[in-house]
Amino acid sequence: MPIWMPVEPAANELLNRSPLALLIAMLLDQQVPLERAFSAPCDLARRLGHEPTAGELAGFGPEKLAAVFSERPALHRYPKAMAARVQDLARLLLARYDGDAALLWTSATSGAELLKRVAELPGFGAQKAQIFVALLGKQLGVRPPGWQQAAGAFGEAGSRRSVADITDDQSLAEVRAHKQSLKATAKAARSLPRDGYGLPW
Repeated sequence: MPIWMPVEPAANELLNRSPLALLIAMLLDQQVPLERAFSAPCDLARRLGHEPTAGELAGFGPEKLAAVFSERPALHRYPKAMAARVQDLARLLLARYDGDAALLWTSATSGAELLKRVAELPGFGAQKAQIFVALLGKQLGVRPPGWQQAAGAFGEAGSRRSVADITDDQSLAEVRAHKQSLKATAKAARSLPRDGYGLPW
């Protein structure tokens, strides 16, 4: 199943063709709309005039790369910080996987190992690592033994929890509805009266 995001066809095509682009998009998917994060790798390639390799990104002058990210419209809400994080990601890929992003998952022998590798990437916290493992398994068929357990609730078949479950407009709406429900529940919990210990009555 090809990856589908609510972005232009060229951006989706790049996400499916380039493991590095997919990793960068997932890295940037925080504090910006989904559309901005998953369009950014395609926009970056256009600004550079070609698709960058991990080696090229790793060797960029930090200020130069930050300037590329900052061109309007900026590739992220925090272009300088995210340019640095993308460069850190590229350097890790170069050091551990010979610059081949796909090796991160094609050479993993278990779900636990895959989750550990993803969680070691710059900008990938515990939850994002699980979501990415779920995306790899559900949409790209990367399914080492134990991948669903490693992905936790995000690996459940038929779930609508994250970008791992987005395949069309309908599933996108369902994922967004789920996230809105979580936000509403959290907001309601914060508004409850508290006792002297900070616990809700």
